[in-house]
Amino acid sequence: MSSPPTVLLIGNLVHTNEEWKSLSSKYTLLEFRKGTREQFLENCRNGTYAAVSGCYRSNVSTAITGPFDRELVAALPQSWKFIAHNGAGYDNIDVAACSDRKIAVSSTPVAVDDATADVGIFLMLGALRYAHEPLIALRQGRWKGRVQLGHDPRGKSLGILGMGGIGRAMADRARSFGMNIIYHNRRQLNPSLEKGAKYVSFDELLAQSDVLSLNLALNESTRHIISAPELAKTKMGVVIVNTARGALINEADLVAALESEHVSAVGLDVFENEPEIHPGLVKNDRAFLLPHLGTTTVETQREMELLVLRNLQAVIDEGKILTLVGEQKGLDWVPKEADL
Repeated sequence: MSSPPTVLLIGNLVHTNEEWKSLSSKYTLLEFRKGTREQFLENCRNGTYAAVSGCYRSNVSTAITGPFDRELVAALPQSWKFIAHNGAGYDNIDVAACSDRKIAVSSTPVAVDDATADVGIFLMLGALRYAHEPLIALRQGRWKGRVQLGHDPRGKSLGILGMGGIGRAMADRARSFGMNIIYHNRRQLNPSLEKGAKYVSFDELLAQSDVLSLNLALNESTRHIISAPELAKTKMGVVIVNTARGALINEADLVAALESEHVSAVGLDVFENEPEIHPGLVKNDRAFLLPHLGTTTVETQREMELLVLRNLQAVIDEGKILTLVGEQKGLDWVPKEADL
């Protein structure tokens, strides 16, 4: 009789500990809920993880093991075939290194779409209405403070860079405010997904957007996709919203454009060097800022954990994967994608 598959949990679970424990009926469960990178690497070297087929890990668990960079991926035992990652963003995983090792990587899109889009709309409205200064003034006993007349979203063009699940959820919400939707992707969507949104080139997106929303993954090809040259191509008075990853934008260039008022306002949930924030953003009363709260709801956090566990089981039980990362799609060795 063959041994059951072995899977490893890295970091903690908050909402699905019982679901994780229930997997012991069919898998051997190992845990590395706390520790250091060196301890993790030693476990890889000394045979502790010799039978592991794959793992559950998260953006939060990066504080324990450090990033899944080329060094760490190279240390994983030969048995390792998948990484079920909790997070829509996965820039702390070297996907190219995983692909070289034929290790499949999944993330958690879909589960985060609604919560992130809700925050995106909140940031957009806060930026359009220059809400930062009145909010601060109210708490300081200055009532409205220095009032600046804001702008209505109705009739404005919302340009979405990255029309995946979050981008489409953002578009759905923006339509209710009477906004026109334009977008740019690597490729045009099926009309059934566009829902009337207009596909434009990258330069057209920059030139036509009244509000520019960033909703794409961070990788080497998208890092600083918005920098001084791109900002110069945007409309005078553009509003920029980012709920994806801070390093999509060159933060120093954004501050310069905000201070010159070429960019009229920003709504940001993410920053280039979190938790540090460029002082030019902190002091600017046209910067409406949140400390990376995009997915921080009970419902979304639970759904993210459940999706990771479903990915883990789909790979082991069916040889399929639910939410493979984009860089690995089409590779001939990856598990077949399953329907959610």
